[in-house]
Amino acid sequence: MAFTCLSSVALAQTDLPESVHVPAGNKVSMTTTGVGEITYECRAKANMPSEMEWAFVGPKAVLNDKSGKQVGTYYGPPATWEAKDGSKVTGTQVAVAPSSAGNLPYQLVKANPAEGKGAMTGVTYIQRVALKGGVAPAKACAESNKGAKEVVKYQADYLFWTAG
Repeated sequence: MAFTCLSSVALAQTDLPESVHVPAGNKVSMTTTGVGEITYECRAKANMPSEMEWAFVGPKAVLNDKSGKQVGTYYGPPATWEAKDGSKVTGTQVAVAPSSAGNLPYQLVKANPAEGKGAMTGVTYIQRVALKGGVAPAKACAESNKGAKEVVKYQADYLFWTAG
């Protein structure tokens, strides 16, 4: 059963943009579905202070296994994936690639060494796929509502990879 599940994940890599493929020599150690929300804030653009935009503030989600049982949480900044056993990992974004309209992009993150021993120990990469929602609000962001925050619902699968 596990072989079939992992094989289908490996085959699914071919359906993803190449920029978010996990390097050879890694295998899926855990698959979760993140269900939660992303907060955006209306702010001046960093490189164009006279223009306003909805800026990403951070995520807050539960991580569930295939049966729907919570196995961890995802929060930030910094982006942190924490297992129920207390082990956790942060990482550095390697690449993003467009997914479908109205959804967050695919993402590949190179993991930093895990804190604590447990499910996150040895994680080398985290991949965000199967995206639903999460994009910045469509409502206007202007000087008149500078500082306003909006919370957007989202769902994504997070694949945790280890060397091997």
